[in-house]
Amino acid sequence: MSAAFLLEQLLNGVQFGVMLFLMSAGLTLVFGVMGLINLAHGSLYMVGAFVCAWVAGATGSFWLGLPAGLIAAAAAGAAVEVLVMRRLYDRDHLDQVLATFSLILIFSEGTRWIFGNQPLYLNIPPLLSGVIPLPGDGGYPLYRVAIIAVGIVVAIGLYLLISRTRLGMQIRAGEADREMIGALGVDIKTLYTVVFALGAMLAGAAGALVGALQSVQVGMGESVLILAFVVIVIGGIGSIKGALVAALLVGLVDTLGRAFLPRLLTLVMPASDAGTTGSALASMAIYLVMAAILAWRPKGLFPAHG
Repeated sequence: MSAAFLLEQLLNGVQFGVMLFLMSAGLTLVFGVMGLINLAHGSLYMVGAFVCAWVAGATGSFWLGLPAGLIAAAAAGAAVEVLVMRRLYDRDHLDQVLATFSLILIFSEGTRWIFGNQPLYLNIPPLLSGVIPLPGDGGYPLYRVAIIAVGIVVAIGLYLLISRTRLGMQIRAGEADREMIGALGVDIKTLYTVVFALGAMLAGAAGALVGALQSVQVGMGESVLILAFVVIVIGGIGSIKGALVAALLVGLVDTLGRAFLPRLLTLVMPASDAGTTGSALASMAIYLVMAAILAWRPKGLFPAHG
């Protein structure tokens, strides 16, 4: 096992974690501020990916597709908040789950109707198509490094937004006591729409960026949504810091588990069995980590309240 391979898998884990952070940051903001369970968050990830791929295909420019995907996801999020979510804030979580699950079906069928059944493919822009050298004559795709850099910039930007701006002050106050900030004259409806659109835009950014690494297809957001919920549970609901730490942890555990568990198990069992068993254990690893962390800290690593 070479040092270059180990470093490559570590970088893959960080890149996967950054993508999960973009998904889960918006989700934890929405849950923390609004107390809303939004199962349709993965659909907004899908919207960002599809619009980015379609615009990039039509214009030949990834750099036009990327902002188009972000704008489309934010607009879809704002529309969903105004038309649907406002009727759910005072309802119990079961109603929220049923309503947002129905949105998954609506988004999936709507996307299939607009873009067709065939997957779309998004090319990596030439500017980011190279590799950076790794020790031992290895190389790592520049595009994946760019995704990591975007995640770092977004994390810093969210920290500054939440801690240093008036909107951030309103978001933090809304997490603590929404009735009080409403009584102080803050427009709660506008605040909720802005937060929901911001969360949708982050999900759309994740979808648009990952669209160049895999096919863009209907239903692509559901599997990522499950991992995003794992991230916010581990990190602490409503905590951006927790979402970042937990996303990197989940990304590394998942990636390293899939890369190394089958190899390690060949030491104690036949290679064919080691591959099957290792893949199964790797799929379970993040949930075992979640269970262990919740046994230690039931509210997550960095709970926003209490």
